[in-house]
Amino acid sequence: MAADAPPDGSPRYDTVSFLSDYGHGDEFVGVVHSVIHQLAPGATVIDITHGIEPYDIRAAGLTLARSVQYLAPGVIMAVVDPGVGTHRRPIAVEVGSGRAVFIGPDNGLLAPAVGLLGGATRAVWLNDAEHQLAAPGPLFDGRDVFAPAAAHLCNGVPLTDLGEEVDTATLFPGILPISRVEDGALVAEVLWVDRYGNVQLNVDPDELDALAAEAPADRPTGSSERSGGGHFEVLLDGSRRTARRVVAFEDIAPGAVGLVVDSYGLISLAARQASAAEDLGIGTGDGVTLRPIVDSDDTSDDAGDGSAAESVTAVRVTFGRRPTPSDPASTDVPGGAG
Repeated sequence: MAADAPPDGSPRYDTVSFLSDYGHGDEFVGVVHSVIHQLAPGATVIDITHGIEPYDIRAAGLTLARSVQYLAPGVIMAVVDPGVGTHRRPIAVEVGSGRAVFIGPDNGLLAPAVGLLGGATRAVWLNDAEHQLAAPGPLFDGRDVFAPAAAHLCNGVPLTDLGEEVDTATLFPGILPISRVEDGALVAEVLWVDRYGNVQLNVDPDELDALAAEAPADRPTGSSERSGGGHFEVLLDGSRRTARRVVAFEDIAPGAVGLVVDSYGLISLAARQASAAEDLGIGTGDGVTLRPIVDSDDTSDDAGDGSAAESVTAVRVTFGRRPTPSDPASTDVPGGAG
């Protein structure tokens, strides 16, 4: 959280939350920690994760967006940077008029989380060499640019001392998929598969409620004893399954697949003490179509042939505040997946 401000009024932070694709097999994470500690000994560094797949900007942006509402106010540093050493800008983005500052590459990684916190109030291009380490080579900005910037902010250095202020509208947007209703079904996409094999979709529970409510009144949907959410066809690429909406993993029958509201408030496909991702043969970025079953007798977990999942529309995620979209397929939306 922000500590007492120094005499010039600049905020002073005591926490750096750190996410990267560095892994733990090399020295990268430890070196970044050490640079911050040497420059700002009183700062606490919290590791969000360093298990992002190498170069996967989208996965990193989604991970940061899932985490950001639970992170301590302060500096939030995210480094997944396949463009390091090129013309892409290292940036620092302020939100909440100083409540937090995001640091990372200008490649769309920061945009979803910044949008979820209300949008950017200021941004700077981290191009002031006096606030960086002398680099033996241009390919480790986590050590040479981002870590020093985080430490200097923790010491109360004003944001604008770290580089040239830039228009937040020029920052690179993130790209996230949005679900859509088509022919009585919800066309969705897999956002994330966790270590248990739960498959998070870009679907809000209200979307499934609305879909079930629009089913023909003379043919009632199946019902779920604990959640009342009913049964849905899960149409994948060339296969069909049936999933029941449930509250907890233990409500799912052995060998079946269920639809749960996960810990982040989105719909996930899950299995009971098993991997739904492996069972269904799907992964991040795959299309999934959900269709309410309007015949209450058709609730078996069927793995037979089915229609291929439709493609999902993408939406740009920018650093600005949320507009009122007139066309969700082409409107810039800060944070969230529709």
